[in-house]
Amino acid sequence: MLRWLVDSPSNPGWPATLGPLRVKAGVVTVRPIRMRDSKEWSRLRIKNQNSLLPWEPTGVGPWNRRHEPSAWPPLHSVLKSEAKRGNVLPFVIEVDGRYAGQLTVGNIQRGAVRSAWIGYWVDDDFSGQGVASAAVALGVDHSFGPVGLHRLDATVQPTNGGSQAVLRKVGFREEGLLKRYMDVNNRWRDHLLFAITVEEVADSAVDTLVRAGRATRVDA
Repeated sequence: MLRWLVDSPSNPGWPATLGPLRVKAGVVTVRPIRMRDSKEWSRLRIKNQNSLLPWEPTGVGPWNRRHEPSAWPPLHSVLKSEAKRGNVLPFVIEVDGRYAGQLTVGNIQRGAVRSAWIGYWVDDDFSGQGVASAAVALGVDHSFGPVGLHRLDATVQPTNGGSQAVLRKVGFREEGLLKRYMDVNNRWRDHLLFAITVEEVADSAVDTLVRAGRATRVDA
């Protein structure tokens, strides 16, 4: 049985553990970030530099220095503080209990808009094995369920076909091109805008993957 464990009714959707969901790579769960994630976060970010650098916002300083284990505690502190305020949902993606990447729902807006963006990255070892699609599907259902959002956006560079495929599998649709949208790798890059609203999810995003044979539910 798919489960959502939500611990803070005063702040919908955080903290929470999402899943499990079985894909080709193994059993995917999505859980809150932890302070003790520093070593694995650092190891995977440095290991995956070549696959992440072309798509991520330009940072200050060398990649290795920005992703040393000592860089995680201040980042964790900021993310956790923003999560408590209801502005962001920072998650770790796990495969069979192993740190495999991150999923973030950010810039959460309430009121009449009730929207946010969703972003993710996954270790190259799990590329093409359904991990990112499963994590995004879990994030979408959580955002439209306990979090109470109406719309999710995702921006992807036109040349990033893999990430576009992940979004389309879950049910996102392309809305348009954002010219010179973000400073990535020291250059202003165009991005495609993808979006999904709660009305476009027939049952759940997870059901979309299950019906397509891309994932199966795991009994708790």
